[in-house]
Amino acid sequence: MIITLEDTSTAEIGARLVDLREEGGVVALGRVLTLVIIATGDEAETAVEAANRASREHPCRVIVVDRANGRDDVALDAEIRIGADAGASDVVVLRPSGGARAEVDTLVMPLLLPDAPIVVWWPSRPPAVLGADPLGAMAYRRISDVGECEGAIGLLTGLGASYTAGDTDLSWARTTLWRGITAAALDGTDGTVQRVTVRGSVERPSTHLFAAWLTAYLDVPSVVEADPEATAITGVDLELVDGVISMLRPEGSSVVTINQPGQPEHQIAMPKRPLEDCLMEDLRRLDPDEVYRRSLVEGLPRVQVVSAEVAR
Repeated sequence: MIITLEDTSTAEIGARLVDLREEGGVVALGRVLTLVIIATGDEAETAVEAANRASREHPCRVIVVDRANGRDDVALDAEIRIGADAGASDVVVLRPSGGARAEVDTLVMPLLLPDAPIVVWWPSRPPAVLGADPLGAMAYRRISDVGECEGAIGLLTGLGASYTAGDTDLSWARTTLWRGITAAALDGTDGTVQRVTVRGSVERPSTHLFAAWLTAYLDVPSVVEADPEATAITGVDLELVDGVISMLRPEGSSVVTINQPGQPEHQIAMPKRPLEDCLMEDLRRLDPDEVYRRSLVEGLPRVQVVSAEVAR
């Protein structure tokens, strides 16, 4: 069910939510957090869909600030979504116009669940300093997604320069499966890794973050080698004294082929993760992610990028 409110106020929205709860349509007491999404237009709907799916694991109140309202006057339009239109959450979509767009924090604050952690998510271009943003300063966790922005790698570098405890990026969650199989492969070796080569799209932050993680924790040189056809990570080579551990997932494939010295070739199913899976992972923890921080701040500056021709 979608309830539309035009020329409204946060007080009226809050009162309507209370009425819905008393009528039994919304159970706010079961919500474990408040997820605030700052988005515009079509990206807002994509983000709401992902949040609805993620809410089945993390019941929450979702507050969306959609700045695409075309009105010039100072006003607030809103929607309240419950039931089938909201997954296991209740969704409040705020569409401020005019000067109200500059007062996002004051619009959101009256609608926050009491005594529940706050997570803020920017599905596209985030503020320059996540922790200095008025909403970001209130949040336990701040989630960006620079992979959906122009100049993604520059923005990723900026996240490292302005890192505040509690920051994370969905590009990091996109590396989780790669980090898992890499750690498992290294767990069975006795040799020391001498060098790392990560192959994939040099335009994707996840490729750089994966290489940065390896650099930070193995303390070895790490190279990102451009794969012209790739849209994500397509492989990694870990050079040991006695051979190379090679993992390859060609573009378009959902299977990783692993070759290790002294072992038969084997394959693991590893499709690309959908947006809601990455969001669910980031909502599982509300404490600062030290592994992400170390990879972003310490590992990323040491990653070297080369073209496939130079690598050969």
